[in-house]
Amino acid sequence: MRMMLKMSFPVEKANVAIKEGRLPKILQDLMAELKPEAAYFTTQDGLRTGFVFFDMKETAQMPSIAEPLYMGLNASLELTPVMNADDLKAGLERAAKKF
Repeated sequence: MRMMLKMSFPVEKANVAIKEGRLPKILQDLMAELKPEAAYFTTQDGLRTGFVFFDMKETAQMPSIAEPLYMGLNASLELTPVMNADDLKAGLERAAKKF
């Protein structure tokens, strides 16, 4: 299932992680594990924030995704199912058959 991981990092904790070289390593490991379709980084609500779009094979992946971010960066996370345009088209075609 295509998922969007939104992750935000508290400023002070992320500052320390950058100085210690941990933030790049944690993100590099995450990208290697998820092999994302896309990943974008920005600021949101004054926090360093990333959006990663990837295919989740099973819900058992959630701890291996979340725990390094929680423990290493004190991150706030959201995992949300998402669709691309093709998924939306197919879903709407199925929905239309119900009416």
